Amino acid sequence: MNRTFVFVLLFLYSAYFSVVSAQSRKAVDFSTDVAMFVPSAVGGVISLIEGDKNGLVQLVGSGAASVAAAYALKYTVKKERPDGSDSHSFPSNHAGVAFMGATFIQQRYGWKYALPAYAISGYVAWGRVYADRHDVWDVIAGAAIGAGCAIVITTPFAKEHRVALCPVASPGAVGVSAVIGL
Repeated sequence: MNRTFVFVLLFLYSAYFSVVSAQSRKAVDFSTDVAMFVPSAVGGVISLIEGDKNGLVQLVGSGAASVAAAYALKYTVKKERPDGSDSHSFPSNHAGVAFMGATFIQQRYGWKYALPAYAISGYVAWGRVYADRHDVWDVIAGAAIGAGCAIVITTPFAKEHRVALCPVASPGAVGVSAVIGL
């Protein structure tokens, strides 16, 4: 089974789950509890399929850094949630984890796989505001922390493996050739 098929399958499952669950604020809250892990899970699955152990280590490191930073801020800032349930609103860890996973995928494997992951992350960010668990600044800060951790920790796959893309043109065909250095 190739990684494109696995990624599309996970994306469609998440999209279906999110749409079906988006009936009430409580359902959106629950669906974001699940959807926040989809980009990271997909990044992990791609890493495993590719045999990319360094990528898997970088994914775990990015996730740990993002969660640690979010919780350090939550317990330092002590901002009350819009629904009044507690004082751990800033920043949104849900948005942080989702955007960390999407940014990991983008940094490591490119935009082709990252766009659906960013769409899911956008849903998570929107859902946290819609469910009255965060305000916009909470999710922006969480997304920035998650994406920032992934950018700092993740080595782009192409650099690490010396991938070169070259345009190719021949009579009746145009394309791109990829070369991976050993």
